[in-house]
Amino acid sequence: TQILVESGGGSVQTGGSLRLSCAASGYTYSMYCMGWFRQAPGKEREGVAVIGPGDIAFVAASVKGRFTISQDNAKNTLYLQMNSLKPEDTAEYYCAAGQTCSDPAAFVRYGLRYWGKGTLVTISS
Repeated sequence: TQILVESGGGSVQTGGSLRLSCAASGYTYSMYCMGWFRQAPGKEREGVAVIGPGDIAFVAASVKGRFTISQDNAKNTLYLQMNSLKPEDTAEYYCAAGQTCSDPAAFVRYGLRYWGKGTLVTISS
């Protein structure tokens, strides 16, 4: 059974930082690109960041310069370092494995294979 488990969410004030982690198991981690997407109440799913072979990373314009995606292949673990957080970053954040190793919007739209149950990030002003 393929499992992705996110952790690290929480509540912080504007300007704060959080680091999300995602532990993957039950499949060959290196077979897919990994990424993060988020979904706020009443809004559509939004791709945030993607990382592919060779640790090539793609980050959405809305978070560029503030969020960094990374991975530890030996631990089958994906990370998202989030700095300078804003209230508009408030959402449920999901870790996912997919077949599209390119911009986060395409990652979410095409070929998602597995995703976790999410971790909630709340930013207060």
